[in-house]
Amino acid sequence: MSDEIIIAGIGGSLRKESYNAFLLRESARLMPEGSALKIIDISSLPMFNADRIGSRSEVVDAFRESIRSCHGLLFATPEYNYSIPGFLKNAIDVASIPSSTSPFRNRAAGIISASQGHFGGMRAQYHLRQVLVYLEVIPLARPEFFVHDARSKFGSDGMIVDEELRERLRKYLDTLVTFTRKVSGDILESGQ
Repeated sequence: MSDEIIIAGIGGSLRKESYNAFLLRESARLMPEGSALKIIDISSLPMFNADRIGSRSEVVDAFRESIRSCHGLLFATPEYNYSIPGFLKNAIDVASIPSSTSPFRNRAAGIISASQGHFGGMRAQYHLRQVLVYLEVIPLARPEFFVHDARSKFGSDGMIVDEELRERLRKYLDTLVTFTRKVSGDILESGQ
């Protein structure tokens, strides 16, 4: 990998006009110099089925390789029923099994979320953190990033119209890239 930090962007909503999809696209646009966000489409992944462990799937292999080729992760997830969407959990399960070859291990990760409600997806983020810890992902602890009342923060084109939010996202991404650079450096130095 080059000196440029590459972050895999994984969206938790299938809806084209999703505020979380908007947030992920805006993150790609606002990445700091020396970094890039590569948004990965997970909509075509098959449902996890333990009977298929060990069998080959081009779609799953491509997803795993997309994660493996990046230094870190950025999840943008809505909150469904106080948790993460089922298809996002499915994507994580499909890619992480077998655990001995999981591409998630030792990757830095950020989590962002947008919601029309008052909490901005915080309960989904906490559930996702539990899953990531089990996978040996190293989540960024602070700052946390929630967007509440998302309808007022994005234009019809999906771009952020709230200047304070744009600046907060830019700072979050700076922190994530710095954190990812440190985690990636520690892993490279330890020979893992």
